[in-house]
Amino acid sequence: MTARSEALFDRTEVETFLVDEADLLDKRRFEEWHNLFDEDGYYWAPLRPGQESPEDEVSIFYDDRDAMATRIARLRHPRIHSQSPPTRTCRIVANVRIETVDAEERICIAASKLIMADYRQGEQRVFAASVRHKLRRKENDYLIAWKKVELINCDDVFDLIAVPF
Repeated sequence: MTARSEALFDRTEVETFLVDEADLLDKRRFEEWHNLFDEDGYYWAPLRPGQESPEDEVSIFYDDRDAMATRIARLRHPRIHSQSPPTRTCRIVANVRIETVDAEERICIAASKLIMADYRQGEQRVFAASVRHKLRRKENDYLIAWKKVELINCDDVFDLIAVPF
């Protein structure tokens, strides 16, 4: 990376951003998580390995900011049966690296690994994924242009997944 690229996207800063994002989700601070996404940002979990596009096939999740807001409102609804009691989660973000940087556009693609455990009503599940974020540098902060979560078992059958990965 060039010095300009490194100044825009320091790996340690990017890693801190990704860990903080995971922490917001674990603490169920969904509105703050939602605010990490740029205006045109989206969140995507493909339904099969190697899926190239969220628009050509069905996905586990494919939420733009409006769909995220709707999902968050449902998670906050006082009578949501699937979240009574709420799911508790613990995420580990690791192996963070910056794959590409476009200094002119002020964007980077960051790759990481994710382990997420969720617990609800006596059942604990563990999910593992490769994650990629397209981050935009806005002033002194980052915004998520898109987030792609590729579960290693994405083509399996799942019980309800109510909270984002």
